[in-house]
This record gives sequence, C-alpha cells and structure tokens, in this order.
Amino acid sequence: MDKSQEILMNEGHLLPIMEHFYTIQGEGRNTGQAAYFIRIGGCDVGCHWCDVKESWDAAKHPLIAVDDLLPFLAKAPSKDIVVTGGEPSLYNLTYLCNSFKSNGHRLFIETSGSAALTGKWDWVCLSPKKTSPPLSTNYELAHELKVIIHNLNDFKWAEEHAKKVDSNCQLFLQPEWSKMDQLLEPVIQYVMENPQWKISLQTHKFMHIP
Repeated sequence: MDKSQEILMNEGHLLPIMEHFYTIQGEGRNTGQAAYFIRIGGCDVGCHWCDVKESWDAAKHPLIAVDDLLPFLAKAPSKDIVVTGGEPSLYNLTYLCNSFKSNGHRLFIETSGSAALTGKWDWVCLSPKKTSPPLSTNYELAHELKVIIHNLNDFKWAEEHAKKVDSNCQLFLQPEWSKMDQLLEPVIQYVMENPQWKISLQTHKFMHIP
C-alpha cells in the first residue's frame, strides 16, 4: 500500500473488500430480509469457529473505493445494506455511511464491537466474542445483541453482556453451526425458560445461499 492509498483508507474512501453480493439476511433480528452485503477484510478477533477465516487478513483483499460500490447497490431492489467482516469496526466507516445514506440506503452493521464504531447506522448487531470483548461505548449503540453459544458456559456469558445493553436491545442466542446437533436443544430450553431471549439460526446455510 502506498502513502496515498493509506491516506484514503484512513479517511474511509478505500476499504479492503473481500466480497459484496445481494442475498437474504440469514441471522438475527432481520432474518429473511433481502439486503446487499459488503464484507470487509481484516479481523483482530479470530474466533476458532469462524466460518469466514479467509476474511481475517486484510492484505489479501483488494482496496476498493467506496463510491465504486454505488452502481452495484443501485441495481439491488432492496435499499438495505449490511456491512460485515472480518471486523468492520476496525475501519473508519463515516464516509461509507454518509455516501450510502445520501443515496437512500438503510445501513446495518454486524460487529463484535472490538473497536470504536464510526458512522451512523440504522441497525447495529453487536455479537461479542471472548477473545476481544466489545468496548464499553459500543453496548449503548446496539439494537441487537447476538451471542454465539459454543458451549453450555456461554449462557452465563451471554447474560453478562445482556446487562450492559439498553433495555430496548433485542437479545438473541445462536447455536454455533458446527455443534448444532448438540446445542440446539439446550438453546431452545434456555429460551423457553428465559423468554427475554430469542433464537437466531444461520438460515442462509439451510438455504445454501451466501
């Protein structure tokens, strides 16, 4: 990366984009809605069960101008855009938000909250990870708390994070995909006993879509 590219990336005009595509949201509160997904490369969290490990190294993904994505967004029937990763909070996303909102889009972000969140978002899905917990300032921004259940101890961990979000934040438990057979029943039972929580499933994997 040369100096001019570094400056443009710091300003949020260039981002390491792994992929972008139109699809159906598969997880959490907005499951089933059509949206355009933008996956930014680079992650400082590194969950061992991550199903997109190829996103971790930002250097492996091309720097793309945010405005070059606008023609693709214009072709999508839905005005919803989901920014995910990797870990998108690592980047300055203020320009992206301003540019896309000026074109009438609604903006959703999926983040672990490991770094300070920039930009203005219509929906923030906070999915905390043990390897790099959210910054305290990001809890108050969350519209949705989505906790991945990888083992039975994670229920207690989920409750610890639920205490930190706003009372209007929607709470979701999601069984980790590779252990679905072992964890789905405990998650169902937990939500039945603790109805402030809802269940999130990775429905896009059942549908075989990205």
